[in-house]
Amino acid sequence: MRALYDSKSKGNDRGIKNLLTKEAKIESWLTVEAALADCQAEENFIPRSAADNIIENAKLNRIDLEEMERIKARVGHGFVPFVKVLVKACDEESGKFVHYGVTTQNIQQTAQLYTTYKIHKIFQSYLADILKHLAQLAGEHADTVMPGRTHGRHAIPITYGYKVSVWISELLNGIQRMEECEKRVFQVMAGGAVGAFNATGETGYRVQKRLAEKLGMYWMPVPSRNISSHKEEYIMNLALLCNIFHKMAEEVYYTGLEEFGEVSEAFQKGTIGSSTMPQKINPKLAKGIIANSQKLYSLVSLGLFSGVRMFEGDSSSYMLHDGMMEEALELTTEVLMRTEELTATIRVNKERMYQNAMLNKGLDNSECVMMRIAEKLGKDRAHELLYDKAMKAELEGKDYFTVLKEDKILSANFTEEELSEMIRPEKYTGLSSFLAHELASKAMEKAEELKERRGHEIV
Repeated sequence: MRALYDSKSKGNDRGIKNLLTKEAKIESWLTVEAALADCQAEENFIPRSAADNIIENAKLNRIDLEEMERIKARVGHGFVPFVKVLVKACDEESGKFVHYGVTTQNIQQTAQLYTTYKIHKIFQSYLADILKHLAQLAGEHADTVMPGRTHGRHAIPITYGYKVSVWISELLNGIQRMEECEKRVFQVMAGGAVGAFNATGETGYRVQKRLAEKLGMYWMPVPSRNISSHKEEYIMNLALLCNIFHKMAEEVYYTGLEEFGEVSEAFQKGTIGSSTMPQKINPKLAKGIIANSQKLYSLVSLGLFSGVRMFEGDSSSYMLHDGMMEEALELTTEVLMRTEELTATIRVNKERMYQNAMLNKGLDNSECVMMRIAEKLGKDRAHELLYDKAMKAELEGKDYFTVLKEDKILSANFTEEELSEMIRPEKYTGLSSFLAHELASKAMEKAEELKERRGHEIV
């Protein structure tokens, strides 16, 4: 796996690593070639006996991989050696119909997207688990008060459950994007040399549809070798998905600093953070999410630049997209593995969050007081009044509660007990708790849907 920083590759990748091996790639080519022959026989384009023989021999243990490498060294082509050893594996008559009417990219691209579709479904299993963890976190901390921050400074109070609800909301959108792109991304391409079915005609057009159905995929309306936008869309969607986890990781990374102390990654005794500083406990999961996500982003612009080559096909673009797709899958796997563990094990320091919410001794609730007095004075005058009080507390170092209760207008309208209540952070968290529970419920619902759907699929 091409991961960065403290790789999780030795962990449970749920079978993804095996799907990205060289052997698995060749097996995917064999799967597509066998399915193609089957569909061509169904359309009477090749003899049924030939298709059956190809299907029987299109297996990894039937082809000579060493001979394939020897041919590759001689001919300098990455796919022709594969075709030759598959032909050799079949009987003489059937071998004539191997790779019939199609070109290299038809098989390789279809096979890669077939494999990517399998991995896509495994990604959904990670997403289901992450949603469950976030739902639990949001529900458990729906009323855990903490400072809301804008521009890096305290704004008004929120709850940690509300913060998690924001992550859930974005993640649900990201999952929706991943689902909606399936019909555009996971497409069979079988149009031949330039995509116009020159060698196969209308029969080839029908074969492509059959092939898509047989592989559980979709089909390209115009199977041009020069179309890359569907692959670019998928890489973009992976980048957007990981961007959500990157945001979560950044929050954990920074609010885990000793100066904040609000959350931390679970720490297992024996884990070493530094070769020279014995005390170091580093956010290993968070920094891995951040680094791998940032590497993934770089592939988006590369794909866009490479996707605009001229004419009907160009291997400089195709091969680049092939490599980018594989790397994007690997990087996303690393991010998902870390995020699943992080969301399952994150530790929340409720006491420290409340202490931080009280750092400004009630100033964070200035809007609360302003909106209450605005009922009498109007918003603009109320803002002027509370701005004056806040500046006295900030610039003159005065106690905010004392400043409030000494004001004639405020003291004429509110008792000291009422003013004291107004500046307690837990009294002004808006719909934080409601939104936390609402999104926790939606997260669980979507997680169950993903789990149920995967239960009906064979990967």
